[in-house]
Amino acid sequence: MALTPAQSLLRQRVLDSVASPHSKRNYARALDDLFAFCASRPLSRSLLMEWRAGMEALSPSTINVRLSAVRKMVGEARHAGMIGQEEAASLTDIPNISQKGTRLGNWLTREQAKDLLAVPDRSTLKGKRDYVILALLVGCALRRNELAELDVETIQQREGRWVLADLEGKGRRIRTVAIPIWVKKGIDVWMTAAEIEKGRLLRSISKSGKINRDTLSDWAVWSIVEQFIQANWHRALRRP
Repeated sequence: MALTPAQSLLRQRVLDSVASPHSKRNYARALDDLFAFCASRPLSRSLLMEWRAGMEALSPSTINVRLSAVRKMVGEARHAGMIGQEEAASLTDIPNISQKGTRLGNWLTREQAKDLLAVPDRSTLKGKRDYVILALLVGCALRRNELAELDVETIQQREGRWVLADLEGKGRRIRTVAIPIWVKKGIDVWMTAAEIEKGRLLRSISKSGKINRDTLSDWAVWSIVEQFIQANWHRALRRP
């Protein structure tokens, strides 16, 4: 389908506003689908609600990513003077799909998580990295392979908050995960100390305490977490 000049302009602006290749692909797919659905009809809140209802076969996380792309497009249209503030507010007032999950396995209590995060020696470079590993697992509920493959470019600001954008999980489902402020602070400390600006967030560290070029495998993440769980368990046993 051929896009109108306005659609082409907004599409390009949205894609230029995100750094992650995953985001570009998913946002492009979302906007192309929306433009095809709209055809010659003007964009309205009711039309967007109809479009959202037609995506019921997709996962909630995929639908929410597509809605995020639309909000970004509406924001670009407002900044370009194509629509007014009230119309933009109406078009972005489309609720996300709630994501319900089943609680599996043994979850840490708040105190247990706090104790675990206190184990790494954050005065060292390795301790700063290991704290980030534990913080992302606890605060963002990542799988270990997602954590091992996490790129700096995935850390983005969307709608005024920090997120891990467009993570591809099981079944190639895409989701965006909010980053708690305390986790983001730990990430910033680690990146500054390790002088990391792009590429993989987590790196291996030599016995001498220097950053290696090698990235961490998911089994290395497993080993690090297991080490700290055991250390935390022994600390608990020594308590009076």
